[in-house]
Amino acid sequence: MNVRRSAAVLAATTVIGMATPAAAADSSPSASPSVELPSGLYGTTDPTYDGVWRQSLALLAQDSVGVRPAAKAVFWLTGQQCANGAFAAYRADTAKACDAKLMVDTNSTAAAVQALAALRRHNAATDKALAALAGYDAVTDKAVAWLKSVQNRDGGWGYAPGGASDTNSTSVVIGALAAVGEKPAEAVRDGKSPYDALLKLALPCDDGGGAFAYQPDEKGKLAANADATAAGVLGALGTGLVVKAGKSEGAVCADPGTPEQAAANGAAYLTKAVAKDGHLTSALAGADDRPDYGNTADTVIALAAQGGTAAAQKPLKWLEQNAVTWAEQSGPAAYAQLILAAHAAGTDPRDFGGTDLVKQLNAQGPAPLTATAVPEKDEEEDEEEDKDGGVSIWWFIGLNVVGAIGIGFLVRFGRN
Repeated sequence: MNVRRSAAVLAATTVIGMATPAAAADSSPSASPSVELPSGLYGTTDPTYDGVWRQSLALLAQDSVGVRPAAKAVFWLTGQQCANGAFAAYRADTAKACDAKLMVDTNSTAAAVQALAALRRHNAATDKALAALAGYDAVTDKAVAWLKSVQNRDGGWGYAPGGASDTNSTSVVIGALAAVGEKPAEAVRDGKSPYDALLKLALPCDDGGGAFAYQPDEKGKLAANADATAAGVLGALGTGLVVKAGKSEGAVCADPGTPEQAAANGAAYLTKAVAKDGHLTSALAGADDRPDYGNTADTVIALAAQGGTAAAQKPLKWLEQNAVTWAEQSGPAAYAQLILAAHAAGTDPRDFGGTDLVKQLNAQGPAPLTATAVPEKDEEEDEEEDKDGGVSIWWFIGLNVVGAIGIGFLVRFGRN
């Protein structure tokens, strides 16, 4: 699940099941936009194809290290939602209602759900006023309902509604369902769950090394794809983009008859893929064997989720030595990917090869309310605060937001 600036361009071909997986992994910086960007948005490059995606990853990465984002960063994301619950890659004019010409997609929607669900878990306990103002539940409930409404008959999802199921899209939706407390296996259409769709996209050990394909090609043939495999491991494990280290001992390829085995197979494939150089190689045409930084970061997350922190150390060390310059050139989603990789692999993202990734990400957008980790309260502490009549700092900030941008916006959040 790399930086997705080209994903929307591919959606038209995805609809007929012929998208090129490599193109979806393009992480080259886009040109600077010709119009002024919203102050709540992370990054300074053209957000047309990745605005919601990069904002969601930035908020997820901040949340994973205990940083509380600026209120306007949250409101920018919630304001991107359409009335039917879906998100597009970017809506420049949220006052204009979404129409049939707007290309909404499962990836942007599922990423937004994961980010807002994570914020809700923490803000509902520590910052109740913002949680109420931001309306996390209303946004994620509508988004999940829309995702379920566009589930394919094979149990999976494509990038665009109606598109053939692919590993990346199915996996990021699984992560969204898990993030809101649902069981992905129970999201069934025509008797098929998302795991059924993933297993159909898993290659056998003797023909593909246990990798996942992105989609079948026009002849129905599956081809191993590292980007899809990293996503597929997380999907098969039923987890989202923020992971806890797994406990499996090694990754041995066997018949992918279950999601758990398919995840192990995918991890075995990725382990072999990075064994020589510590990184994946770009599959883009004309890349001339250049390293694929984004997919290598995704590989670290997948290996850690499946086999624990030790399994991810080789590509992690390579990223620490080589990926910071890439992140500087690529922007907030790249910094977020590295933070999520460091988090998954048990290393400090504030000292990642000598670089404070968290500080660098925070500088990509509106200054967060807290730039350092905030200790989380447990439920007993939260209940005690209620009894004492405690008032969160978010309440005062919420009042200021109301005064600054108006009650009407907070009620609607631009969801047209």
